[in-house]
Amino acid sequence: MRPSPAPGRPHVLVVEDEPAQREILSYNLSAEGFRVSTAADGEEGQMLISEDPPDVIVLDWMLPSISGIELCRQLKARSQTREIPIIMLSARSEEVDKVRGLETGADDYVVKPYAVSELLARVRAQLRRVRPAASGQVLEYEDIRLDAESYRVTRDGKSLKLGPTEFRLLATLMEKPGRVWSREALLDRVWGRDIYVDTRTVDVHVGRLRKVLMSEGGPDPLRTVRGAGYALG
Repeated sequence: MRPSPAPGRPHVLVVEDEPAQREILSYNLSAEGFRVSTAADGEEGQMLISEDPPDVIVLDWMLPSISGIELCRQLKARSQTREIPIIMLSARSEEVDKVRGLETGADDYVVKPYAVSELLARVRAQLRRVRPAASGQVLEYEDIRLDAESYRVTRDGKSLKLGPTEFRLLATLMEKPGRVWSREALLDRVWGRDIYVDTRTVDVHVGRLRKVLMSEGGPDPLRTVRGAGYALG
């Protein structure tokens, strides 16, 4: 199922072969404000992950084609997907099964049947780790402070006025200081994968963000990496 464009919203992929379970999870995650993609088997899950990497994967253990445990092993073995949190769903309640799931690389393990509210809480917990701004946390880098809940940015204690796009751009860069983001990756995260925007638009908004960040003095915190993209610090 193709997700609708929703720039900035955390993206959760549900890989579950039971239609009723898939629908319940999709409905409840969407109601919580997440952008949701769904896959009915491991192969479809692989395709969606390569096309549109999610922030969190909810993965059923028992799947046709590729099992959830094998898909988890493959994802954790690749540098491009290693850091994506995986919440494993399984009817296997024995301690040895839970240990096996976690040793394969799963970041959390939920036994079926489960309360949807508990699973949502576990998704939010994983998101706090990988997308702190999306969960309303305060981000700080040197003298820059971004409060995602109150939508405020300060530098050296002085308030800065950012447009919505520049705010999302700064939040993305502050979530992973030092990481070099390609223009394409920034387009996907800030504007949304299904919205066509020329990559030069990224340069324009980075320029605007840089101008605001330096408006009260201080060194340029943004780094342009020739041929690669942009980074904070």
